[in-house]
Amino acid sequence: MATLRPNVFPLGEPGEKKGEVIRKDVVIPEDQIKAPALEILREKGAELDVTEAEIVVSGGRGMKGSDNFDLLRDLVSLLPHSAVGASRSAVDAGWIDHQHQVGQTGKTVSPDLYIAFGISGAIQHLAGMSSSKFIVAVNKDSEASIFKVADFGIVGDLFQVIPYLKEELKKITS
Repeated sequence: MATLRPNVFPLGEPGEKKGEVIRKDVVIPEDQIKAPALEILREKGAELDVTEAEIVVSGGRGMKGSDNFDLLRDLVSLLPHSAVGASRSAVDAGWIDHQHQVGQTGKTVSPDLYIAFGISGAIQHLAGMSSSKFIVAVNKDSEASIFKVADFGIVGDLFQVIPYLKEELKKITS
């Protein structure tokens, strides 16, 4: 495989030139690798993409506004390898950027833990997160569809649950 930058070589004349693909399996012995990757470091303060996170903490319409997504960011800051996600309704409302959207029209995630705050569980959202290994749902509506896919559910006010969870996480991580 070879790649070239544009405009490095002049274009050839159009014609019936044909190439042949030759496939070869290449194995490089570890002792010949001159610069192995020892660790991958992220820029300090850089957000982890939801598709790379081991824990995704998502918010939906129940978050009631953009400022309340700071509550989720605070939780994420206490959890290793975690990222903030969102439902389409939260993104459409302008509360959070599209890069955080999980679902059919957003990103598909498969974290070890997915926590949904104030997300009803529309089929389009479930399409993007149902392969999560463990799902926790927090919603005031006991009939919310998200509870059908959740491994653990809390019927309650997310604005009471989040501060409690944050305090418990601080105890564990300090």
